[in-house]
Amino acid sequence: MGAIVLDQVTKIYTGNGQRKEILRDASFVFPEKRNIAIMGRNGAGKSTLMRLLSGAERPDKGRVIRHGEVSWPLGFSSSFNGSMTGVENVLFVARLYGQDAEEVLDYVAWFSELGRNLDLPVRSYSSGMKARLAFGLSMAIPFATYLIDEITAVGDEAFKRRCREVFLQRQQTSRVIMISHSAATIRRHCDCGVLLENGALTYYDDVGALIDRYRDVLEDA
Repeated sequence: MGAIVLDQVTKIYTGNGQRKEILRDASFVFPEKRNIAIMGRNGAGKSTLMRLLSGAERPDKGRVIRHGEVSWPLGFSSSFNGSMTGVENVLFVARLYGQDAEEVLDYVAWFSELGRNLDLPVRSYSSGMKARLAFGLSMAIPFATYLIDEITAVGDEAFKRRCREVFLQRQQTSRVIMISHSAATIRRHCDCGVLLENGALTYYDDVGALIDRYRDVLEDA
């Protein structure tokens, strides 16, 4: 599956006269063949860290080194081109990742159940339709590492069940790096994790210890 390495990574946001340090000279190796949780209070920078891992954002300093194919954050739909149809977006992404475009499109059409809506511009989609398209496209491409930001299922109950079933199938051959505030979700999918707090990452080999520390942080806030 391959490790993902943060090498002295710094990421800072500035705006409205404020400066927010997400990571400060952070070095960490996300271990291979482990399902890893990322926890932290609201505003700690967890989603920014996920975008750094995916390559959607670049660090201000340092390097992010990826070994093996790493997904975009699962369910992340804002990167779709709204002027392009669902079909056009799927074909573009499939080719970008070197996949058989028609096979990917067939899978997304089956999985998303969007029907003729796939031929409409994505800007006309509801948020739920965009989520179906994004989730289906994520599952259509075999990544070594899936990045998950709070979402493991979308849609009505029948569709959520399909999402969970396919996601669990993918976990048999891939690993996950997951953000969630839910202790139950973290325990279900992860076996170790990191706490992001004040620009630093602290690793916990036992996910139970991570959850306990996360709760302590919330109580101290």
